Amino acid sequence: MVLNRARLVVGAALTTALAAAVLVMPRLDAAQTPAAGALRGRLDIRRLATLPQPRPAVSDLGGRQHVATPDVRRGLVYLDVAPRSAFDDREPGRAVMDQRNETFLPRLLAVQTGTTVDFPNSDSTYHNVFSLSRARRFDLGRYAAGKTKSVRFDRPGVVRVFCDIHSHMSAFVVVFNHPYFRVTDADGRFRIDNVPPGTYTVVGWYEGEARTQRAVTVTAGAVTDLELVVP
Repeated sequence: MVLNRARLVVGAALTTALAAAVLVMPRLDAAQTPAAGALRGRLDIRRLATLPQPRPAVSDLGGRQHVATPDVRRGLVYLDVAPRSAFDDREPGRAVMDQRNETFLPRLLAVQTGTTVDFPNSDSTYHNVFSLSRARRFDLGRYAAGKTKSVRFDRPGVVRVFCDIHSHMSAFVVVFNHPYFRVTDADGRFRIDNVPPGTYTVVGWYEGEARTQRAVTVTAGAVTDLELVVP
């Protein structure tokens, strides 16, 4: 059994977290493949992130448009290792991270390698989307309301996204080379389906870091419940 680890890279100012790894297993014929199980539970985040406030501007004197509050209640749960079958050929995906009310929506987006992410500008002002992250460096330049630009993410890792016009705008695109991950809902709940039977390390990730982990055994045809706590 060969274990390969791929690291989540947030940038110079952030710590490195494990994005995905490969657990090599012998391939089985379809008739021999055991029934999959599921992971279900909650990521309990005890202390929410504090975000920077928008900087005052001259235009504020005439009334500033509404600035949304980013949703910092959502985290990410994923398998630290995944069975080899998770890396079979698949069609490239597509996802969206909107720019609305001077906020990236969603603030946390998780995708598989090969996914193209669209960054539409739904505001009435110009925006810029860029990242200096090692996993994917890019700069889309400034573009007006109603325009959309896109980036393809081919390497696993954490990509921190910013706008060079609005310093309070930031978001995360977390890229995996397997499908066993979920962004939680606002209450921290998640469910990962179609997990092959076996014992795995499940990781709870929040705001740039892998914060907690736990070993869990998945049983064929059953749902395994677990709770992860981020202090």
